[in-house]
Amino acid sequence: MTELTDPAVRVSGAREIAPDLLVIPNDHVDLVPNIGVVGGTEAVLVVDTGIGTANAAQVLAFAREVAKGRRLYLTTTHFHPEHAFGAQVFAGEATYLANRGQAEDLATKGPGYLEMFRGLGEVIARRLEGVRVPAPDLVYDDGYDLDLGGRTVRLRPTGRGHTQGDQVVEVPDAGVLFTGDLAETGQFAIFPWFPPHDVDVSGVGWLAVLDRLAAAGHRVVVPGHGEVGDGAVLTDVRAYLRELRDETWQRRDSAMGVDEITAEVRSLLVERHPDWAGREWIEPGVACLCTEHDA
Repeated sequence: MTELTDPAVRVSGAREIAPDLLVIPNDHVDLVPNIGVVGGTEAVLVVDTGIGTANAAQVLAFAREVAKGRRLYLTTTHFHPEHAFGAQVFAGEATYLANRGQAEDLATKGPGYLEMFRGLGEVIARRLEGVRVPAPDLVYDDGYDLDLGGRTVRLRPTGRGHTQGDQVVEVPDAGVLFTGDLAETGQFAIFPWFPPHDVDVSGVGWLAVLDRLAAAGHRVVVPGHGEVGDGAVLTDVRAYLRELRDETWQRRDSAMGVDEITAEVRSLLVERHPDWAGREWIEPGVACLCTEHDA
């Protein structure tokens, strides 16, 4: 197994994409998410933590510096370790908010993901030393409007897509949307399809979520990984998922076997998108969509 690059968050690269709204970019490093720091007159919200306590401590220190005494909040876009498994560092410093689906994912699947990620290699295992699966301080159901003082941030569960507990974070006055792993740029969509342990990812549901998000007309889209962009980030991911779905279903409906379908679809998609990273996610995407039908 190839050793992964150390997934270190670099707060020195933070840049302001709107007034009092910064992104710490992932710089195309595996298992490093784009992290948001959103300010109002009274409080500051951090979006995602990075993987492990050392990364999260850097993010917290950066957020404290930005906040300059303002109250701190934390939210995470979904339960996967590089997004949420540093939240324990914020305990006592920030109020951690998440939607109910994500809170359930953390409680039921978090321990298994912690062990799985520790098995990805020594560098990841070191990052996860001492990590505990976090539990949010405040859990919401249908949505939560967080007043930061002069700026309201909307936390919205999307329904089943990349996970069952995906959440987007909208900053309406700035036209900014944080998507988590519902969107990436420069790579194939991440399908965490791990039967029998986790089969909650839904290509069909994911497409429906992207249809709704793309129709909202966000000016700036911050993907889970990759470059910050405009609304094309959403439409490009949607176009890829449609492509993956259509090529998979066309072959499935011709009674081909899953292995043959996977080989053909993978070859075709790599040929069409030769510069994209994450080719390992094509196969689980095909396997997932082979089990699904249009709603």
